[in-house]
Amino acid sequence: MECSKVKQTLIEYGILTMATLILVVGVHVFKFPNNFSFGGVTGFAVILGQLGALSASSYTFIINMVLLVFGFIFLGRSFGIKTVYVSILTSVALSLAEKWFPIAQPITSEPVLELIFATIMPAVSSAILFNIGASSGGTDIVAMILKKYTSINIGMALFLVDLFMVISAFFVFDAQTGLFSFTGLMAKSLVIDGVIENINLCKYFTIISEDPEPICDFITKNLNRSATVYKAEGAYAHHPKTVILTVMKRSQAVQLRNFVRRHEPGAFITITNSSEIIGKGFRGFN
Repeated sequence: MECSKVKQTLIEYGILTMATLILVVGVHVFKFPNNFSFGGVTGFAVILGQLGALSASSYTFIINMVLLVFGFIFLGRSFGIKTVYVSILTSVALSLAEKWFPIAQPITSEPVLELIFATIMPAVSSAILFNIGASSGGTDIVAMILKKYTSINIGMALFLVDLFMVISAFFVFDAQTGLFSFTGLMAKSLVIDGVIENINLCKYFTIISEDPEPICDFITKNLNRSATVYKAEGAYAHHPKTVILTVMKRSQAVQLRNFVRRHEPGAFITITNSSEIIGKGFRGFN
């Protein structure tokens, strides 16, 4: 059991590290050189980097460390260790990237292309982090503090902060940078939602069969899943039927569909997409 927990922890932190590095590449290579100012701490750092004496990476490091201190003060034990790890790793990795791989200007002459990567890479990273119960820190820490001590609508408050930074980009940089930043802000949440939904996408089967035993055996023995079975009756001929309900990951769904087609071509199958399955073998089961 202990070995299994250690393995699970190592896998989780491997995923955290991978997701953080995706975030760092997106920010360092595409966001900072173009002065895109959407998205939490890094967006604020872009503005400060233009107005202050330090670089955007340096401001990111400073702000994240300050927010971590506030997190420990106001949240204590409820402050997630995964968020601390990601926040520190992000700050350190951005500082090292600035030192080892400095990028003074955009790497292409296509700002729209760079905006796509500046939006998608951090959004994919955030989706992966959210999916395993972590976050990138930064303004998420502010949200946790506000949620604990106030009744403010957190989502709206953070959106207004992001919007303020985007508007600032119009004055600090130029209209083009401001418009690109606004576009990135609008696209970010859509990408995060889409990635999370696809990560968790499962297939919900309703199978109406006259010979359910082989199908149930295949589900339990070959796919290592379970199913709910109940008796039914056809409305037209009143023949006895068996209804099998089960949920599969996408790769397993293909196997089950093909098996049912081979074993009982006359079986009636409906397959529905679902991204929110809670229970044993899926998310939310302790």
